[in-house]
Amino acid sequence: MDRASGQIIPHMRKNAVEIRDLRVVRGGRPVVDGLGLTVPAGSVVGLLGPSGSGKTTLMRSIVGVQDKVTGTVEVLGAPAGSPSLRRRVGYMTQDASVYTDLTVVQNLRYFAALAGVPAPARAVAAAVATVDLGGHEKQRVGTLSGGERSRVSLAAALVGDPELLVLDEPTVGLDPVLRRDLWSVFCRLAADGRTLLVSSHVMDEATQCDRLLLLRAGGLVADTTPDDLLASTGAPDAERAFLTLIDRSAERGAAPAGRHTAEEDPR
Repeated sequence: MDRASGQIIPHMRKNAVEIRDLRVVRGGRPVVDGLGLTVPAGSVVGLLGPSGSGKTTLMRSIVGVQDKVTGTVEVLGAPAGSPSLRRRVGYMTQDASVYTDLTVVQNLRYFAALAGVPAPARAVAAAVATVDLGGHEKQRVGTLSGGERSRVSLAAALVGDPELLVLDEPTVGLDPVLRRDLWSVFCRLAADGRTLLVSSHVMDEATQCDRLLLLRAGGLVADTTPDDLLASTGAPDAERAFLTLIDRSAERGAAPAGRHTAEEDPR
C-alpha cells in the first residue's frame, strides 16, 4: 500500500532504506552477517522476530548509531548517520528516551533544540496533537501512565517532522487497548506520507503492516506481506506462520542469512 505524500517526501524515491551486505560484530562475533533488505517509502514495515534476533541492532544501524558496522546502509538517499539526516529520521528507542522529571513540553522543547527545529513552539504543539497528549503538556512525565509515556517518546521522535520513523518495540509492556491506540497513531502518520519501520515480537501486530521483515538469529527469514505470509505457509495466523518459517529455516540446516522472501523469491 503506497501512502507516500509529496508534502512529507519532497523527492519521491522507491525505497526509504536500502541495505546491502550489512555485517555487525559484537563481542568478537557477527550478530548480523550479510544482511540485505529494503524498506519501501511511504509504508508501514513491521520488523518482527524473537528477542535476540537482531531487530535493535538493525535499527541502530539504520539510524547510524551502531558500532562496528560494515556494508552499505543508505537512508533517504544518504549514508546512515549522515548530518543531513538529523531531522529527517526520527528514532524511538525501546527504553524510554524522555526525562521523567521534566514536563511533556519541556522534554519536547529539549528534543526540538537537539534537532535544530527552526520553529520549536509550533513543532512541539504539532507533536503533542499528533500523539493525542493535549491537556498533559505541563504534566511531569514521571506522573504519566505507561501508555502516555510511550506517546511522549513518540512525540520526541516526531518533533523534527521526520520522513522516516524508526520505532523499536514501541508497544512492549502495554496492554491490548494501549497497543491498539498507538497503532492507530502509526497508521495516521503513515497516511500523512511518512515511512515507519516498527519492530515487535508480538506477531499479531503483523496484520497492521503493509510489509513484513521477519528476522531470526541476525538473518532475514522473510520479506513479505501479511497476506502472502499466511498464504505461503498455510497458517491461520501470523504467529504460527512465523514459526512455520523458522522451522523451514532450521530444516535447511543453518541459521538464516542474507535476503529471502516467504517463497524464496527476492522482490
